[in-house]
Amino acid sequence: MFALLVNTHCHADHITSSGELKKKLPTCRSIISKASGAQADIYVKDGDAIEFGNLAIHVAATPGHTNGCVTYIMHHGNRPIMALLEMLWDPRTLYNSVHEKILSLPEDTLLYPAHDYTGQTVTTVQEEKSFNPRLSKSQEDFIKIMKELNLPYPKAIDKALPANLVCGIIDLPPK
Repeated sequence: MFALLVNTHCHADHITSSGELKKKLPTCRSIISKASGAQADIYVKDGDAIEFGNLAIHVAATPGHTNGCVTYIMHHGNRPIMALLEMLWDPRTLYNSVHEKILSLPEDTLLYPAHDYTGQTVTTVQEEKSFNPRLSKSQEDFIKIMKELNLPYPKAIDKALPANLVCGIIDLPPK
């Protein structure tokens, strides 16, 4: 028996714990999209399915934040019941990815954002369509809002990105 560590993308704002977990639990296997450019035990692409027992996680390419972003959609039988996703960045690609791959799921599908800086851990497709102040807008309004956010350059990018390309395993000099 082994555990799967699924990554939505190669992070630039923090270092993944996949590598450290694999050191402590040698049967763990890391998963990331091939398009991410990062190392992992298993590479996935749009349309792949990860099956275990009577459940399956389907991979949907949702580029925008990075070219290698994916959303993992868990199915029970033929019905999607939840999705693990990452907020994306390129506004036009983001809008298309979210609307085509995520908001097109049944309205009661549970969505688990990989990062939500307000502390929200679960939502639904219906809630996002109805109440998300950005995703409920037209594509052009959404692009304008996103471009006006003026987000700062990620503070940890110089350490996090290189580390995440190698599954978070880095050898830092002692303090």
